Order: sequence, then C-alpha cells, then structure tokens
Amino acid sequence: MFHLVFVEPRIPPNTGNAIRLAAVTGAHLHLVEPLGFTMTDAKLRRAGLDYHDLATVTVHPTREALWADVLPARVFAFTAAAETSYADISYRQGDVLMFGPEPTGLAADVLSDPNVTDRLRIPMLAGRRSLNLSNAAAVAAYEAWRQLRFAGS
Repeated sequence: MFHLVFVEPRIPPNTGNAIRLAAVTGAHLHLVEPLGFTMTDAKLRRAGLDYHDLATVTVHPTREALWADVLPARVFAFTAAAETSYADISYRQGDVLMFGPEPTGLAADVLSDPNVTDRLRIPMLAGRRSLNLSNAAAVAAYEAWRQLRFAGS
C-alpha cells in the first residue's frame, strides 16, 4: 500500500478524517510530532468515528523517526508552490504522500529534505491559498490507490 504523512497537524477533525481515510484505503497514516492535540481528543475521536481500530496509525516524535520507518521509499511532499501536479506521477506501492500543518503547509526545511523525491501540487483556481488538509490528502490518496488498482478493495 502507500503511506500518508501529516507533519505537525494542528486540527483534530482533519486528522480524524485522515484516520478514516487510512482505514478505508488501507494506507498507513503517520503523524509527526508535535501534534496540536492529543490522540484522545474528543474532536479527533468523533471525526474518526469507529474507524480508529481499523486504521494503521503511527505517531513519530521526529522526522528522523519517520524516515527510519518508511525509507527507502519515494517521498512526495505536497505544497501549493510546487510545479508538478500530483496527477502526473505514476504511484507505486510504498510511496509516501506527505502533508504539512494546516496554517502553514510544509516548512522550507521539510521541502528541502534530501529524502523528499519531489514536490507536488493539487491544482486550484488562481487566488486560492489552499485546500483543506484532509480533503487534499483524500484527493492524493485516491489517485495513488486508483493507480494501484484499488489494491485490497
């Protein structure tokens, strides 16, 4: 399957939605600390409904701990500033789809990390700042899963 990564997520319902997304697609969700909530937060639990036990979720204290868990793999960092569209990639088993915190997106040091294979964008109309984090993750995850022929469904 593939990996979804949220680096320093801040909004519990977005991560709850990502837990549901991981549960229904078979993706492994990785959360890189610090988190803007606790894993027992009521809003996180509510958004994830009863999917928490069906999802594979790992919380990493650092990006280095994440790399130790997912590499070697291709790592795609999603950013509105990228030139390459997420739809122009041929996804493979084990790929990593990485997203940044809600208010800012991925930091410059993350985008320039040597483990990042490429930066990808999800096209939007001009003048729009960003797409909701859990929505962006769903768009990317379903494209990757579609290309993997909806493995496991």
